[in-house]
Amino acid sequence: MKNTLLCAITLLFGLTTPSFAKPNVLLITADDLGLQLSCYGDPYIETPNLDALAADGVKFCTAYVTQASCSSSRSSMFTGFYPHTTGQIGLANAGFTLNPSQIGKNLPAYLKSAGYQTGILGKLHVSPETSFPFDFRPKKQDTRDVRAVAENAATFFKESKNDPFFLMVNYTDPHVYKDKKTNKSTFPARWKGLPEDPIAENTVPGWDFQGFDEPIARERVSNFYNTVKRVDIGIGLLLSELDKSENRENTLVIFLGDHGPPFNRGKTTCYESGLRVPFLVRWPGVSKAGLESTALVSATDIVPTVLDATGIDSPFKLHGVSLRPALTSSQSPENWRTHLVGEFHYHGTQAFFPRRAIRDQRYKLIHNLLAGKTTPINRVDGDPTGKFAATDKYRDTPAGIAFRRYEDPPEWEFYDLEKDPIEFENLISHVEHAATIESLKSALVEWRKETKDPLLDSDGIDRFLQKAETAKKKMLKK
Repeated sequence: MKNTLLCAITLLFGLTTPSFAKPNVLLITADDLGLQLSCYGDPYIETPNLDALAADGVKFCTAYVTQASCSSSRSSMFTGFYPHTTGQIGLANAGFTLNPSQIGKNLPAYLKSAGYQTGILGKLHVSPETSFPFDFRPKKQDTRDVRAVAENAATFFKESKNDPFFLMVNYTDPHVYKDKKTNKSTFPARWKGLPEDPIAENTVPGWDFQGFDEPIARERVSNFYNTVKRVDIGIGLLLSELDKSENRENTLVIFLGDHGPPFNRGKTTCYESGLRVPFLVRWPGVSKAGLESTALVSATDIVPTVLDATGIDSPFKLHGVSLRPALTSSQSPENWRTHLVGEFHYHGTQAFFPRRAIRDQRYKLIHNLLAGKTTPINRVDGDPTGKFAATDKYRDTPAGIAFRRYEDPPEWEFYDLEKDPIEFENLISHVEHAATIESLKSALVEWRKETKDPLLDSDGIDRFLQKAETAKKKMLKK
């Protein structure tokens, strides 16, 4: 039955079985990781293994995921489409799933049909999981245990020695850890003894994109950095196993976060701290070592890049493009995109607050589609820092004002990211920016039409509301 299905996919998409000289693919994600790496200039942490990967390949300075929520973001990594097309507009564990028309249109399916061994370590988190054909998926994985991750990867490399492979490695860190006894969300400073030298609590100040430098903020952010240190250790162990398998020179390596940190004004938003992630690519024989590229790149570019590298014709017109032309120069290639777009719909089934965001190299526009009618999620993964916004200390500060805007956004937000990278000052009413604002509005509408955004009309919004009701019913049946 399985072979029959693969033959059908091969015939449908016109895929061909590659020779064993075809490159392997190693796709690595860290859960809830923003730009908190030393190779991205973060002063509070050293990440030598990821820095080494950046030095061996290309570091993209400005990269977006499609939605700052795990399942939606990952659906785009697998398909090359935005969530409004994949249908995975909220969390898989909240009952959301891919649209029926998207079933089977994913990277492991394409590669398996072309003769690749496929494997995954850690979360898949896109539904239905049965539509993703993985040959190797160990049960009961703990991907905070980075030593075990490397051991499992080594097993997969050994089992795939006669075929090209695709392996996706998904580290749980730096996602919060939910203690079942206390119901508290924390960031484990150490896990299975790592890191051996954790950063002391209260060492790192609260996030600049929040502006609340309080003891609880310092504690949580300091421990968040320890989870990032653990990821970096894991990357070193993983890439060491790749080297031992003698596959280094024939493996395309892509690393990124699935969205920004799980803190208020980060994850589940369209702010830079939610959408923007580290994005590193090492493509032997193609990428230029040590390059820092200013090209605007998207997680939708992963599928077309991998298909390009493996010699597989893209079966559909995808929302992303191959990164090949952006891997040899620090400047954007000719005819490269001039804008990046992100969106948001749901996390769980509550608080439907659809957004669309677009930026160029300097300016950013956010359209909150249901502003004034409802409000978004205003607390994520147990982050308690929002309570400071209403205190006398912060109420009338830029941080307090920005937090209230986060709780109840206006229809439009506009930011100068060069002068205000943390998006505290909404310049939407400033007349000196009127022309730029109108240009970004036009570009956003053009993108929405081009990608057939269902929320361009009220019927589409009603359909997305119905998807949440369907998701709720699905979960109640479990």
